[in-house]
This record gives sequence, C-alpha cells and structure tokens, in this order.
Amino acid sequence: MKKTLLKTTAILAGLGMTASAVSAQEIRFQCYSDGNECEVYDDLLSRFEAENDGVDVIVDIVPYQAILENLPVQLAAGTGPDLAKVTDLGGLNEYYLDLTPHVDATYWEDSFGETLNWYRVGDRQGIYGMHSQLTITGPFVNATLFEQAGVDMPGAGATWDDWAAASKAVVEATDADFPMAMDRSGHRVAGPAISYGAAYFDADGVGSFDGFEAFAEAFVGWNEDGTMARDVWASQGGSTYADAAQEFINGEVAFYYSGSWQVGRMDEQVGDFFDWQVVGSPCGPAGACSGMPGGAGIVGFEGTEHPEIVAAIIDFLAAEENYAEAAARTKNLPAHLGVASAGVEFQDASPAAQAALNGFAGALPDVSPIAFAYQGYAGNRAMFGITVERLSQAIVGELSVADAMERAASDLEAALAETQ
Repeated sequence: MKKTLLKTTAILAGLGMTASAVSAQEIRFQCYSDGNECEVYDDLLSRFEAENDGVDVIVDIVPYQAILENLPVQLAAGTGPDLAKVTDLGGLNEYYLDLTPHVDATYWEDSFGETLNWYRVGDRQGIYGMHSQLTITGPFVNATLFEQAGVDMPGAGATWDDWAAASKAVVEATDADFPMAMDRSGHRVAGPAISYGAAYFDADGVGSFDGFEAFAEAFVGWNEDGTMARDVWASQGGSTYADAAQEFINGEVAFYYSGSWQVGRMDEQVGDFFDWQVVGSPCGPAGACSGMPGGAGIVGFEGTEHPEIVAAIIDFLAAEENYAEAAARTKNLPAHLGVASAGVEFQDASPAAQAALNGFAGALPDVSPIAFAYQGYAGNRAMFGITVERLSQAIVGELSVADAMERAASDLEAALAETQ
C-alpha cells in the first residue's frame, strides 16, 4: 500500500499539481455487485482518498445488466466512466487504458499471471485490468433434500445423467419443485457443453459451435421432461440473463448450476433453512468434467481525463494487502497469485461457505483448457448471447435443436464478419 501511495504522490507531483490543485478531480467508478463488492471497494478507496487530498472517487453502483448493455454504448459514445468493474474482459479491450506506463509491470505479471491475457486482444498486449473476482461455475446441492429423500449424492466422476437421475429421485420423494436448474447464461452452459464435446474454436482458432449439438440435445431434453426448471430459460426473451438462485434459496431446487460468486448470497440467505454444499462439475460423454472460469475485473478507460490517477487507483486495489482484504471481505476466490498461495480467511463465512469456496477452488484443475481459452476470447460475449437465444428457442419449441444450431452458426458468422 505504501508503495502505491508513494507512486500516486509522485504522479500528482509529475503532473505539476498539488492536492489543492486537484480538488475538482472527480473519478467515476461504475460498479456492480454479486454480493458486497462495491461497498467494500468504496470503503477501501476512502483510504486512497484520505492519502490523496483532492481526488474524489465516486462509486456508482449499477445493476449487472447495465454493465452488459449500457456500458458498451456509453464507451462507444465517449460518455463512459473513468473505470468500471466488467465481465466482457476481451470484448471491451479497444476502450481500455493501458496501465503499463503507470505501474510496476513486473509486480503485475508476477501477481496476476495468465488472467492478464483475458484482457488482451491482437496487438494490444499491455496491462489492462485487475482481475478482482476469479470465479468458476459449478453446482450447489440441497443436501437436506437428498437426506430427506434417502437418495445418495453421486460421487466423484459422476456424469450429468447420474445427477439428473438422482435429482429427479429427490423431487419424487420430497416437496421440492425442480430436480435441477441452470442460470440462463451462455457462460454457464459453456463448461457442460465442453464436457459434451463442444470445441468452441475451429482449427484456426476462430469461434465455432462445432460439437455443441450433443449438449444442446441433452439440455433441451431436460427442459422438456421437467428435469430442468424450464421457466428460467423459457420465460425470458433474447439473450437476457436470469438465474435460479432464489428458487434454490427457497428450497425448490435440488441441484442448481451456477458458480462461486453465489457463495456469499447462499451463506447469507439460506441460513439454517437447510444444509447446502458445493460439488464438482459433472462429467460428460466427451470425458471432461469442466466448469467455466471467469469473473470480473476492474479496468480504466482511455477516455478518462485523468489516466495517471485512474491507474494509481487500480494499482492501489492490486496491492497485495488491499487485494487480500477485499477477497476476504467479499468471499471471492483470489486471482492474485500471492494472495492465493498465502490463503484467504474469508470474513464472517459459515463452515458451509468456507467449504464451498474451498470446493470451487479445488475444482479449478478440472477446468478444460478450452474453457480458459474461451473465457479470454474477444468474441465470447457474442457467442454467449447467441447460445442463450438459440437454446431458448429450441426449449420453447420455436426451433428444432438442429435448426437452432444452424441459426447459431449463421449468427456467429455474421457477428465475426461485423467485428472484423
């Protein structure tokens, strides 16, 4: 932290500005929360402000949908914030501020390693984002329902079919409404699709839906026969995101496929209503048992009037002690290698939450290399949206699975042509 604050002081001095001279410098940070992330960053940045008189960092908390839909429009129009918490890591690269001239690049490379590549595209190979939340997708299971039903949970190496059969048996023996549910998200289906053989890239490394149809057939079938909570996908239009967290929290779902960012919410809202736990991603016929990595990062934008200060703010949050505190307070898996190796004692986390976070961390070695590559692919946002829209049309009967996949391929071809 001291290093970062000294760096900031040097930045202001280098600009020829005293604290009083920058009294009007307002920095806007557009932030969304899965739990309490924005509140924690606001608190941490109050310390930055205290050490840098005249810099006012305003944390604008917005819904996640605003980050997905409104922020890109603002950036294209030149009206974006100074920095933001984003999930379209490679897709927004053209707008990113390169932090390299303003930070210790060796520290960043040593601390954030491969996640830095998720923010890079083409010849733009600088340091663009601090990965603040490392996530991995995976299942939450209502252990109480399984116990009440007298159904054993499938063990290590269990397949999606194994979990589907077990979850249906639970619903038949209890008052639960749905065996399984999965977030309406192209990111969420990616790991399971890879486990069913989806390649996501052609031989030239270009985005592709080759091999996706096997998972599409299975997933649409589960929605048709009641294995999956159909309304999560069928009640929305286009590529709109929806989750089933509340249904799981209410005890309505035996097996819920979401991800590590939901742990804090489960810990807070489930309470002692029932016992829950995290298990590894089920395996598919392609031999993989993959989840999907991801998460969010904090980036600055080239349109800012204060690039040095924006870089100093992000560098402050990347300082090991500050990053470790944020991870502990937000109950998020750390992408900072030093923090991860030291371990994180998550604040106010129940034994169930601690076990869940450890479970997600333990599943990272099972993540397919395809999934890591897909997360860093600049075209993944378009592919996520196409996946959701076309799968949903097959689920509600507007298209056959074969037709949906044919349309998805055409959509992707058009999207790639437009970006190129």
